Amino acid sequence: MSKTNPKVDEFLNNAERWGKELKKLRTILLDAGLTEELKWSSPCYSFQKKNIAIIGELKEYCVLSFFKGALLKDPKGILQKPGENTRSAKIIPFTSVSEINKIEPVIKSYIQEAIEVEKSGLKVDFKKDRNPIPEELQKKMDKEPKFKKAFEALTPGRQRGYILHFSAPKQSLTRESRIEKCKEKILKGKGLNDW
Repeated sequence: MSKTNPKVDEFLNNAERWGKELKKLRTILLDAGLTEELKWSSPCYSFQKKNIAIIGELKEYCVLSFFKGALLKDPKGILQKPGENTRSAKIIPFTSVSEINKIEPVIKSYIQEAIEVEKSGLKVDFKKDRNPIPEELQKKMDKEPKFKKAFEALTPGRQRGYILHFSAPKQSLTRESRIEKCKEKILKGKGLNDW
């Protein structure tokens, strides 16, 4: 079993609803030899400094989330997308320790597979499912080379966030308005949710 992290101890002792479940998941992850840290305000588990999984509590359930879950085979069909636009992470939700105990061998095998994915250097191909650039954004980039250069300099995740945000409205005028409102952030190299 790997060493526990005092920051994670504190997190788990202050868990509002799913403390027992999170402690059980922690034990399973540490037994796999993963390194425990507190990242993004949640217990995170890594192998040779590569993130494997993270656990956390939500209102309705607690989760074990695999960073590269999309690359896991999932023969039991228990991995879920945490959101409709998620392309890499996959979660397993839990509402009781007994649910965790019931599939513990499966969880352990998925953790081992996630470690093997990291060892092999596999990466999720984000270009494969690329969202189309809205016509209004393309026109803006064609008119303003400086804006185009700034948009293309953003990380793929930031670009995708903007594309999803700009594509959501049904009306072209609303899409144009959103692009205009975000123009300064893009020119500053910031993502949609950056301050």
